[in-house]
Amino acid sequence: MDVESVAGHLLKPGSVFAFLAEHRRELFPDEMFADLFRSGRGRPSVPADVMAAVIVLQALQGLSDAETVDAVTYDLRWRAACGLPVTAAAFHPTTLTYWRRRLAASDRLNRIFEVVKQVVAETGVLAGKTRRALDSTVLDDLVATQDTVTQLIAAVRQVRRVVPGAVEVVARRCTAHDYDDPGKPVIACNDEQARAELVDALVRDALAVLAALPDEQPDPKAGDALALLALIAGQDVELIDDGSDSSDPPRWRIARRVAPDRVISVVDPDTRHAHKTVHRRQDGFKAHLAVEPYTGIITDCALTKANGAGNG
Repeated sequence: MDVESVAGHLLKPGSVFAFLAEHRRELFPDEMFADLFRSGRGRPSVPADVMAAVIVLQALQGLSDAETVDAVTYDLRWRAACGLPVTAAAFHPTTLTYWRRRLAASDRLNRIFEVVKQVVAETGVLAGKTRRALDSTVLDDLVATQDTVTQLIAAVRQVRRVVPGAVEVVARRCTAHDYDDPGKPVIACNDEQARAELVDALVRDALAVLAALPDEQPDPKAGDALALLALIAGQDVELIDDGSDSSDPPRWRIARRVAPDRVISVVDPDTRHAHKTVHRRQDGFKAHLAVEPYTGIITDCALTKANGAGNG
């Protein structure tokens, strides 16, 4: 009782629904997604070809996850394209989030788009159509923007988690904060001197950790954590006393400027501030699309930082 066998003849010839119904398994075979599920504990409950077809249709129609699940549930064209029975229940919307995260963390995050581009090229649907509409938009990131103090503490804690030997170094050399506590130190927030002393102490903690641990790390995650700490320790502060005239250590303060490519969160170091308009600021990434204007087919896409070098 799958929709394709019962009502497949009603699908508009040449439509995406008809094409996916006929060629879905050829386009998106299981082995194409095998690297996403390496645990050996079984395959996903929703077949890969079904999810890939749903992701294509979702992008084509610009639907939210909830709207997409409704379409899979109630629209017979979607069911035919996915090879689903008439009475089968759809999946939960979070399944789409799960698949996107798996794809984003993989070495071939654009594999579904690559297959679609290959089909477009082989079918010649854009032959002779040389016009392209280019556009960019800011995609919001849900990560919270972090201030300098929060970022310094979070970056030291991250180094402590993933860099060999860092636990002992932090315990021995860092005194500005109890790094078992992810929160901020308790100080009088309206005391300018207390804030200045805290920032100075946290920067010195970060520099002490960096000085005690080797830059070259066998684990890429450890190297990235140290590089991020070095960046955080320098982007928002400036040296006000290098200690050359006394026995006191160098002193640091919040810089009287904003770094042009400032990291705004340790949780997602690639997200950036962006100005949609003069008065409207967003935090996230910038998406770039090239579209054939008559068919609406996306011919290329890219995701960049929202500002700074290489944002397009």
